[in-house]
Amino acid sequence: MTAPAPVPLASEPTQEGEQTLVPGVRPISARARIEWQMTAPLRPRVPQKPLNVGLFDEDARNQLNLF
Repeated sequence: MTAPAPVPLASEPTQEGEQTLVPGVRPISARARIEWQMTAPLRPRVPQKPLNVGLFDEDARNQLNLF
């Protein structure tokens, strides 16, 4: 009885260096990364300003007296 021949381990380059992949697992391609980013919800480029008008006025809710 002999052992099966060892399967060569696949690896992929990353920012941290070369990383070995688990046998049977494909490396993530650039296309898969881009498709994943496209399905993510959009985010604003700059922080949104608060809407302090009418019912949504946070400053008016915090006042102690009306007059």
